[in-house]
Amino acid sequence: MYVASEINHADKMDLKLLLISTLLGFICYSSAQQEGNECIKAIAKSCGECIQVGVKCGWCMDPGFLKQGEATSTRCDELESLRKRGCSSTKVENPQGSQRPLKNKAVTNRNKGAENLRAEDITQVQPQKITLSLRSGEPQSFNLKFKRAEDYPIDLYYLMDLSYSMKDDLENAKNLGTQLMLEMSKITSDFRIGFGSFVEKKLLNPCTGDQNCTSPFSYKNLLTLTRNGQEFNTLVGQQQIDGNLDSPEGGFDAIMQVAVCGEHIGWRNVTRLLVFSTDAGFHFAGDGKLGGIVLPNDGKCHLENNMYTVSHYYDHPSIAHLVQKLSDNNIQTIFAVTEEFQPVYMELKNLIPKSAVGILSANSSNVINLIIDAYNSLSSEVILENSKLPEGVTIMYQSSRCKNGVTGEGEMGRKCSDISIGDEVSFTISITAKQCPKMGKPETIKIKPLGFNEEVEITLNFICECDCHKDGIENSDICHNGNGTYECGACRCNEGRIGRQCECSTNEVTSEDLDKRCRKDSGTDICSNNGDCVCGTCECKKRENPEERYSGMFCECDNFNCDRSNNKLCGGHGHCECRVCICDANWIGSACDCSLDTTTCLASNKQICNGQGTCECGTCRCTNPKFQGPSCEICPTCPGVCAEHKECVQCRAFGTGEKKDTCERDCSYFNLIKVKNRDKLPQPGQAFPLMHCKERDANDCWFYYTYAVNKKSEKEVHVMETLDCPTGSDIIPIVGWRGGGHRADRPGFASHLEAAHDHPRQERVLQV
Repeated sequence: MYVASEINHADKMDLKLLLISTLLGFICYSSAQQEGNECIKAIAKSCGECIQVGVKCGWCMDPGFLKQGEATSTRCDELESLRKRGCSSTKVENPQGSQRPLKNKAVTNRNKGAENLRAEDITQVQPQKITLSLRSGEPQSFNLKFKRAEDYPIDLYYLMDLSYSMKDDLENAKNLGTQLMLEMSKITSDFRIGFGSFVEKKLLNPCTGDQNCTSPFSYKNLLTLTRNGQEFNTLVGQQQIDGNLDSPEGGFDAIMQVAVCGEHIGWRNVTRLLVFSTDAGFHFAGDGKLGGIVLPNDGKCHLENNMYTVSHYYDHPSIAHLVQKLSDNNIQTIFAVTEEFQPVYMELKNLIPKSAVGILSANSSNVINLIIDAYNSLSSEVILENSKLPEGVTIMYQSSRCKNGVTGEGEMGRKCSDISIGDEVSFTISITAKQCPKMGKPETIKIKPLGFNEEVEITLNFICECDCHKDGIENSDICHNGNGTYECGACRCNEGRIGRQCECSTNEVTSEDLDKRCRKDSGTDICSNNGDCVCGTCECKKRENPEERYSGMFCECDNFNCDRSNNKLCGGHGHCECRVCICDANWIGSACDCSLDTTTCLASNKQICNGQGTCECGTCRCTNPKFQGPSCEICPTCPGVCAEHKECVQCRAFGTGEKKDTCERDCSYFNLIKVKNRDKLPQPGQAFPLMHCKERDANDCWFYYTYAVNKKSEKEVHVMETLDCPTGSDIIPIVGWRGGGHRADRPGFASHLEAAHDHPRQERVLQV
């Protein structure tokens, strides 16, 4: 009982697993069906609705396309399905997306020292403007080219922490202007430099009496961008260090003002570098609460007389807010910090695209090399970014083609590294609309390389209606006395009207009188339970599979419930109409599985079934019981069969005979089975004809075998594995000689036996 219960429990578990797997399989199949037939599922009532479902969907505008029982929405289907259903390609609305460049100026090929160009005349990004027409689900791809220009102008703003701990650094910064101008002249002939300083939000002066410092301030713009390096040196030389009560500084306030106060700083539309020099950490959003400041930073310019005036009113900006403003204003940031705080600013760098970190020496004596190295690192990398996308629009950076043939895909498809001046790289970008915007109006997005002022402006137009829509006739008589607009081969009904011709009010569709018109007789379901009664007319349901359809006045017909053969509807040789197979030419049968073609029954002599049978449905039926095989050509019991196979049986079973050297090549056409004695050989009376054979070899030995062709049309030979050879005491030799013969007596036996061996083909041995 215990064992039985264990088995019973196991059976139940197996049954549960079977049911679960079957259910999962059904769910997966149903899901796949639904996903694959979005056009059918949409129940689109107009051409415009149809083409927004997906790029596979088309609308048949042929007025006579619909069959009886088919709803207007069945005009929307997959393109191949529409063709199979008889809609001409000229009658299918299937608008395609497109693209058109509006401004496509080539990237600038310029060498240093060549003709001076204004910054706005230098092109590093191509194209500059493009318009895309997007159909839902259909991506539009284009190439963006970037070339790092030679001798491109640079604006550099040096923002310095003037807290007391930076006293030595300030001394070294006093000659920074002219030295930096000299070094940068090796990179560009158009370089400008500016200077600003910061400490902290304003508090009481923390400096002691013997320290020469002023009370802290949040940010001062001390020098607007200029080409005069000496002016930079002079102004920096006039600065004094200031005091602060805590280690983190208020540098984020200063960075925000440098980013958003473009007119005060003097930024041009060129490469913009911000060098942020400090030996301390930073305050960020929320820290202002310690001083009673609760209003979040508004990200606007608040400079009066080049001084940030509302530091006591607004909190420090958040990192995300800072990232946005730096990106919006194409500013690349270089953090020049002491070794102690390098890990902190490395983490910050990872959050701010197009930024770099360099380690300052104790007194900032290496700042020039730091700036040059950081600039080269930043400018050698191109990273694309885009503005905010409209709802339902996606962008994919498909691939990048970078220096030395390096390519990237996915996230690397928007990036190229190790770019030198004059190098050209390109990117393939794909934009897709998943739906039409609510208003259907054009939208504009922008793509640009981070840290650069140039960008591609992309205008997005959305294909929300078919071309035939503009030819629609409002209040058309075709649509039941003007109750709809006739467009694209169908009526688009006015509000409150339904039906193919808008012939019914929505208030009438459930009345009993109309339902009666949808029954084949009083004993049948409405629309055969395969459709809905709309305005007294059956509109047949749609199947998940677009190839399967209900039809008929009462939806009583379908094209998928016909007989099958080899798991194919109508055997794959016909089509199903109202549950009856209509066979193709030369095919008959309820499942179109019987071929009238006799070529498959021709034997090698060109006779049908070798003249020994009849051809039925493309297959021979042998009427002569001696013959078998696909074309009735095999006769295992016919005379001559044994002699025909003798040499091959001999070489394969015993390795002797005339074909022993070519056995593998000539004698592999049958299966060989060895048996121990003659009793083990197959006997007559089997399901297929059998031939018993007895043959003799050159040594007067007999071997026994059977030959047959089994039901699989395979040739089989069963052979006794030992030879039956004669001995001197068993035989009486009778030797027939040319020109006469005589019977040898027993004393002369040896000489006759020797003669028999010399002439084996001239003698016959009888077994006694």
